[in-house]
Amino acid sequence: RDPFDFMFYFEAHRDDCFQTLVSVLQEPSSKRSKPVSRVASLASLLPPVKSTPLKRIGLRLQVSPKPLPHWFKSQPSKRRDSKLWSETFDVRTGATQTLSPKEIKRQEAIFELAQGEQDLVEDLKLAKKAYHDPMLKLSIMTEQELNQIFGTLESLIPLHEDLLGRLRDARKPDGSTEHVGHILTAWLPCLSSYTSYCSNQVKAKALLDQKKQDRRVQDFLQRCLQSPFSRKLDLWNFLDIPRSRLVKYPLLLREILKHTAIDHPDRQHLDEAMLMVQSVVADINRQTGESECQYYKERLLYSEEGQRDQLIDRSKTLCCHGELKNNRSVKLHVFLFQNILVITRSVSLHNQPVSYQLCRQPIPLTRLDLEDLSDGEMRVGGSIRGAFSNTERSHEDHKSLKKKGSEHCLVGLDDPTPKVKVV
Repeated sequence: RDPFDFMFYFEAHRDDCFQTLVSVLQEPSSKRSKPVSRVASLASLLPPVKSTPLKRIGLRLQVSPKPLPHWFKSQPSKRRDSKLWSETFDVRTGATQTLSPKEIKRQEAIFELAQGEQDLVEDLKLAKKAYHDPMLKLSIMTEQELNQIFGTLESLIPLHEDLLGRLRDARKPDGSTEHVGHILTAWLPCLSSYTSYCSNQVKAKALLDQKKQDRRVQDFLQRCLQSPFSRKLDLWNFLDIPRSRLVKYPLLLREILKHTAIDHPDRQHLDEAMLMVQSVVADINRQTGESECQYYKERLLYSEEGQRDQLIDRSKTLCCHGELKNNRSVKLHVFLFQNILVITRSVSLHNQPVSYQLCRQPIPLTRLDLEDLSDGEMRVGGSIRGAFSNTERSHEDHKSLKKKGSEHCLVGLDDPTPKVKVV
């Protein structure tokens, strides 16, 4: 049976003409982890760009009070079966020699690459068939809104089906794979298709969080989240899977290279593939960063014309940004562009993405000093409140970013979860 066959159940209410959908699909697995980036130098004073406050909007939403229908029962999610290559290797189908421990690890790394492609293809198809298509059919969102949120996701499916097919064709009857380097060097240029998808993500996330304010959207997504096929992942987790997979390719290739002997026939192609994937990922990261920077520049609101600064307009890189509180518990949102620091307050306009109102003059980095403060010194001058997490404070040295001739002071803790304070 096709693992993506599923049954739709509808419940219609005349009082509000509200339709809901529950998609019950047998689709097991576990959530794959995302890489966490760290930002050095001045950027370490603010959370990484990935930790955007856009997520906070969704986290504040309440579950729809609308009760589930009597026939619906939340079922435990099922995980994908995690296989090892050694479980698929069959010495009875043609294996002529005993494999060394190093070669076994190499085969495991190649198998992990192929298995990851299969999981990715299934997740992309699931996102389209269980989320995109039903929401379009039920008019929960317009086609234009869905195109903005899902971007070019559908076009990525045949791309990864192609790589998966090539890797399967390269497997011998016993389950081992001799060469993959030539396959990767021929396929990796296709990753350029990710540029448009990743560049659209910041706008897609903003629109999705905005649409979650709609009761029908909220109810649909909640019911999907409670269904087994979602594996307890929300829609954005599925939409972010391609990006997570993209940044994992260098790690996967590095693992294969690690267990490939220097004199192995596949070594040269693998070295070439490694250089290719690093270049492609770096280029996509650069263009995605520029797109994200441009998006936030367009969301800035200036209360005075004098607040506009050419350093903001010329910025192509947003090093990091995040929400913090001052000693009066006023929430601020700080943007660290490549040459200027911008302090704002977030503004939520009706049916519009979040905007950011400048609350003071932007501060060029040339007017900022970076200095170390001890734990005791950090508390001088008034109350300091946590900005980003509830984790315990570190007793390590702290860093303070002070504006020359101003009372502003940003303090970040040198712990795994950066914090920022304003005094």
